[in-house]
Amino acid sequence: MVRRVVNSATVTDFVDDATNFDSFVNEWFAMIDTNGDGNLSRDEIRDGFGMFMPLGAHSQPKQEMESVLELIFTRFDEDKNDLLDLNEFKSLMTEIMYAVARGIGGSPVIVALENGSLLMKAVQRESATQSYPS
Repeated sequence: MVRRVVNSATVTDFVDDATNFDSFVNEWFAMIDTNGDGNLSRDEIRDGFGMFMPLGAHSQPKQEMESVLELIFTRFDEDKNDLLDLNEFKSLMTEIMYAVARGIGGSPVIVALENGSLLMKAVQRESATQSYPS
């Protein structure tokens, strides 16, 4: 774990950077799509939650997790085939990231981040794009 200072702009700027965010979404989609069929099933999303939202995902009661999955598929499964394709998954990830930004707010906060986590990717993008006066 690494400690970093973030605020809502760290996250929203990452989402708004289409090149970096699309790369991130494609990478995560490929990791979660364990059967490689180009779609994410409920089982794959359930298992993937532990990867992109590790805090508390495994400690949630099964019924609560099923309720979350139902909400996800009701909201993001646009073609109602009970699978999320890449575009639907991107919409889900965009919504999650904007919710994280709203939760953080505009004031800087120190957070502990895992390598490869949602926020770590945003922090890495911010660090790479900042220029410091010499």
